[in-house]
Order: sequence, then C-alpha cells, then structure tokens
Amino acid sequence: MKAVTQDRYGSADVLKVTEVPRPVPAEGEVLVRVHAAAVNAYDWHFLHGDPRIARLSMGLRGPKERIRGRDFAGRVEAVGSAVKGLAPGDEVFGEADGAFAEYVCAADDCVDRKPDGLSFEEAAALPLAANTALIGLRDVAGLRADQSLLINGASGGVGPFAVQIAKAYGARVTGVCSSRNVDLVRSLGADHVIDYTREDFTRGKDRYDVVLDLVGNHSLSEFRRALTPSGTLVLSGGGVFEGGSLFGPLGLFIKGRALAPFVRQRVLQLPAKASKKNLATLRELVESGKLTPHIERTYPLDEAPAAIRHLEVEHARTKIVITV
Repeated sequence: MKAVTQDRYGSADVLKVTEVPRPVPAEGEVLVRVHAAAVNAYDWHFLHGDPRIARLSMGLRGPKERIRGRDFAGRVEAVGSAVKGLAPGDEVFGEADGAFAEYVCAADDCVDRKPDGLSFEEAAALPLAANTALIGLRDVAGLRADQSLLINGASGGVGPFAVQIAKAYGARVTGVCSSRNVDLVRSLGADHVIDYTREDFTRGKDRYDVVLDLVGNHSLSEFRRALTPSGTLVLSGGGVFEGGSLFGPLGLFIKGRALAPFVRQRVLQLPAKASKKNLATLRELVESGKLTPHIERTYPLDEAPAAIRHLEVEHARTKIVITV
C-alpha cells in the first residue's frame, strides 16, 4: 500500500510516499481503508522532532513510527476477534498513528461510526482537534454555562472546534485570531473577537474565568493577568512555548505547578487522549447541529508534504485534509 513515511527529522522535504506492507489488525484492532486523513500540529512536531526532549520517546535520530498522520475517516476492511460493534463496510472515523496511508490499524477504543451527513473529509477533520477542544473545556477546565472563556488561537485546527463546543455548553466566548480570520471566528459563534495584530488581550481590561491557550505566545505572568482571581489557564502544548525548541511547553507547565500552592488561579496541562466515548460525544454534537468541521483545503496523498508545509508556513485557518 502507499504511505507517507519519514526516516529522519527535518522539513516536509524528508517525507516520502512509498510502498509499505499493509497492516494486519490485532485482536482488539480495526483495519480501516482510509478515504481521508487530517493534518495536525501533532504531525509537524513529529516531523521536526520538536521539542527535542520528546525525542527520548519519539526516537533519537528519527521517529520510531515511520508513517505520519493521526486522524482518519474511511471504511472498515477487517476487525480483530475481540472487536464488538463494528464490521467490514462500516463507515468510521478515529485516531491512530500511521493515518497518511491507504490502510491503517486502530485500537477499537479509538474508532467510532462516522457522523451522519458528513463526508469522509469532514469526518477526518474531527478526531484529534475536536477531542482536544472537548477535553480541554469539559474535563480539564470544567467549563460551565455563563462562564467567560478566551480562546487564544481561535482560527487554527483546534480553535474553531473549541469555539463551537464552548457555545454548546453555554459559555461566553472571546476568540483571539489574526485580522484575516476575524469574520470566520465570529461566524463560528464567538461573542467577541480580538485581532491580536491590533490588541494584546493580556494587557486589556477584561478578565476571563477560563483561558484556553492553543498558541503559546505569552509568558505565564501575561496569561495570568488575563484571568479572574480564581480563573483557570489551560495549556495545550500545541505551540512553540517560551521553553524553546529543547523543552517546548514544559517550562511553562513546570512554572504553573510551582506556582499552584500560592495562588487561587489554576494552571493546567491538556492531556488529549482518544476514546470511543469522546468520539461518540463529538458525533452527537455534529448530528445535533452544534458542531461543524471546517476545511480550508484538501490535498491528495501524493502531495502530503505540501499539505504539512501549508500548515507550517501559511498558518492554515481551520483544517487541512489529505484525500486517499
């Protein structure tokens, strides 16, 4: 089968479309014929081996997992003996390493039925990004109706889902984005939009119950300045934080933990983990009309390097999807 492989760290130029053996599902896995796969910051971090300290688990000189990609949507080709509820021919979406390929094996707990009414491309845009938003707001921050929320990075991969999920939960949402994306973020349901080229939200007069940071372009003290006295800062680790390329967001997380005993404000890390239960929640939000995936552009599998380059260089608004 065709797959997008990586043998060393570097730019998108190190990616190659090659022939590799088709995977065989284990007893608790599902083999999916991939129709579409989404590009995420996750793929960029693996491409560059960034932050460098993460190479201790990723692989020192090159990634242990050679095939890139995480999000997918497609049809079930085969199931392992322990899989219940899914059968060959079912249309599904989910998460698994190695999604930039014609076939991918995924753990049963990371796959669910595709939402009705969505194309494969739209469904592929959901799993990692929308799940990150869901966990960050519902589980980590404990977002409640009528709370004020600021989303730093409201127009990227995760941000548009965060805006919509927060509105579904009844929060008052402020989105931070660039000038070209103000109308987009407002159309997603944000009550207020801040153009970061004109205004620094950390220096404004407004204070928020929750700040969801998806960028990492401010110091901990600056983020805390935007919070209410008992507010919550949720750090996703998706951006290039003040720790630099060696430690990435770890410096900010460590500072937040060290400060915790002395302040009422909470500084929390967002540990996004795929699950069938969360995929089902996303499917329900889509089918109820409360959540809609948005795609900026699609690329064929052979142009996967260009798709990742688009994400990195052009600061993609909403999602980039690869069709297989």
